[in-house]
Amino acid sequence: MLAVIANLVRGALIGVAEVIPGVSGGTIALIVGIYRTVIDAIADAVLALRQLVGLAEGGPSGRAFGRTLRGLPWGLLIPVGIGMATAVVLGAKFIEPLLEEYPIQMRALFFGLVLAGIWIPAHMVQRLGGWKLGYVLAALVAAVALFFITGLPPATIDNPSPFVVALAAAVAICALVLPGVSGSFLLLSFGLYETTLEAVNERDLVYLGAFAIGAVIGLGSFVTLLKWLLAHRAAITLAVLTGLMVGSLRALWPWESENRDLLAPTEAVGAALLMAGAGVLVVVVLLVIERRLGMSEEQEDQGLIA
Repeated sequence: MLAVIANLVRGALIGVAEVIPGVSGGTIALIVGIYRTVIDAIADAVLALRQLVGLAEGGPSGRAFGRTLRGLPWGLLIPVGIGMATAVVLGAKFIEPLLEEYPIQMRALFFGLVLAGIWIPAHMVQRLGGWKLGYVLAALVAAVALFFITGLPPATIDNPSPFVVALAAAVAICALVLPGVSGSFLLLSFGLYETTLEAVNERDLVYLGAFAIGAVIGLGSFVTLLKWLLAHRAAITLAVLTGLMVGSLRALWPWESENRDLLAPTEAVGAALLMAGAGVLVVVVLLVIERRLGMSEEQEDQGLIA
């Protein structure tokens, strides 16, 4: 029962992250210790679908499809999925008003959370052999690239076609499995963030259907590559993920203009520092709980944490 509750909470935290522009669900998955497990599970689910429709080696095979599905960690995936879906629906209703009323404090909270979370993939690289020059350069390139991407001003699209919605979803959903990149932030850049929240709140099935199709295609295409990279090039992949998380801090800087220009701290500085500290504390508490309750098997099994 403890594991089910823990996984519900993990899913809820990931779902909340996906609602907030600038915060990546992949970042939270790393922090709560299920990142690699989720990547492998999604990749295996994609493989199962390919086996069913005959796109995998050996042609259509219902037996292979069933065997692959049975091998998925359903005890983790089901509660994580329930927690995530619940948080997305509730977050669309309750988090958006907080972001509008207290933008500096909310961004500061998640700035602190992501800042502290950078330690996790960075420490994983250290455990896998240390930070070699190539890894440092890869992290720097990733950080600089995302720093500039997150500085792009938000766009606006009125009445997007289902094709545009699906295309945007295919790109934005990759942030679900890519720490440092926020799906909500990408939707803001595409001009579809508010439209998507409205579709969720109003249960717009046409919009949500197009979004779901694009998300499935995008996620299925990207996650298989990411699984291979983590299995065969883990250190440099984690170094790049570390850089992406560093670069993503730009999107969470508490003081910025509507066009995402960075501003000097001028108001609510004390409150922002307090909330940033709270974000750091959240990560520390999560890591301590995982260690004490044995909820970090993923990192322990792979020798990724001390």
